[in-house]
Amino acid sequence: MGTPLRLRRALEWRAIDGEIVALDANTSMYLAANASGAVLWQALAEGATREDLIEALVRESGIAADQAGPDVDRFLAELSTNGLLEE
Repeated sequence: MGTPLRLRRALEWRAIDGEIVALDANTSMYLAANASGAVLWQALAEGATREDLIEALVRESGIAADQAGPDVDRFLAELSTNGLLEE
């Protein structure tokens, strides 16, 4: 099993109408995530491995695991690039 990943604690966020609206308190950057991103975001808020994220996306959106994997990787890369994951 992989290493659990978490969102950085300085993020203020809310789920609104199935999507995520967030503010990075360190940079004042506004963020938004669609319904699929919201599934991943909420899992990361509690701590989740890459495998957990893939399973959650498959379960919630009904896509195949071979499609969910690259989607998860892109989402994690975007969060990492913006410094939104705990190190």
